Amino acid sequence: MKLSAFELEVMRLVWRDQKVIAPDIHRELAQDRDITYSTVKTIIDRLEEKGAIERLRTYGRTILYGPTINESVLAQPMVKDLVRKLFGGKARPMINHLLHDEDLTLDDLAYLEKTISEVRRELKIKGGD
Repeated sequence: MKLSAFELEVMRLVWRDQKVIAPDIHRELAQDRDITYSTVKTIIDRLEEKGAIERLRTYGRTILYGPTINESVLAQPMVKDLVRKLFGGKARPMINHLLHDEDLTLDDLAYLEKTISEVRRELKIKGGD
């Protein structure tokens, strides 16, 4: 599933809150930019058509929406596409970029070290190099 940058921004709010209504999404997005309610509603309708969100309940004319896809499921193909487009399909340059050019904290590095150890253990169990 491909999402535009704006659709992805709306999805982040849906994932964060799990149950949302269009007026709340509009209110939050309108804090940072000049955007109409109808534009937000159009994006929500598109996300529903794509199967990214669903109607959970209706209160009069107000519709409560929730996500139908997990953030990590959507992220996988997007990250692969990013690595392919920006880093020639190679993970090492992306990792190098993250380590040297992003503002990582000591907590971020500890998380990476832990994740690397876990992946290393999994590879050893599978018999990989």
